[in-house]
Amino acid sequence: MVSGRPWGPEVARDYDESSAFVSTPEVLGPTVEFLARRAAGGAALELAVGTGRVALPLSARGVPVAGVELSEHMAARLREKPGAEAVPVTIGDVASATAPGCGGFRLVYLVFNTITNLLTQDEQVACFRNAARHLEPGGVFVVEVFVPPLQRLPPGETTIAFHVGEHHVGVDTVDVLHQRLVSHHYRVRDGAGSLFRSPHRWVWPSELDLMARLAGMEPAGRWADWDESPFTAASTSHVSAWRLPGR
Repeated sequence: MVSGRPWGPEVARDYDESSAFVSTPEVLGPTVEFLARRAAGGAALELAVGTGRVALPLSARGVPVAGVELSEHMAARLREKPGAEAVPVTIGDVASATAPGCGGFRLVYLVFNTITNLLTQDEQVACFRNAARHLEPGGVFVVEVFVPPLQRLPPGETTIAFHVGEHHVGVDTVDVLHQRLVSHHYRVRDGAGSLFRSPHRWVWPSELDLMARLAGMEPAGRWADWDESPFTAASTSHVSAWRLPGR
């Protein structure tokens, strides 16, 4: 499996609940608005469409949306939701799968840090090339991803807590040498505890720009968030776009 995250039935079952903080109107509203503008009346393809958190409201906005998803379990959750019949899903890896309509999408996008689930630089480059292959001339590829959290890491330390809540504690362990981190999610559900680990290969904004260049795309903007606020040295994540040359 190319992806570093084994999205099995238990993870798919709990995914919507665990990601509820990015499913609020305050988060989804600017996300969908940003993507709808970049689709510019054309079709959109979401790589790693998951349970449809973004694809379904974008489709409801009138944008034709298709998806690629590695996990059949996640795709099954999407299919249970209203509006899912309008979002066809291709089961496959974001670095290599071919969706119907390949070469005709105005927008391809990859959100919520998913580029880091590809655990080698070669796989991440392949994902950029696959995105470019699906775009029409002039189309845009958009990625949302965290900035490597090294400024928060004291010398000699390898652990960063990224969320502490009543039912969830999240801790990252960082391998600076190999550009890797593992997110440890400790959850309490119905009185029982569980642990889920997800590995990531973090990637610098400049490295993403080079991947896009290797895929034949050029920079089209970088922002701190979906509201297009400026990206600065203090930003903890970014939304970046690259354009395939053409009309």
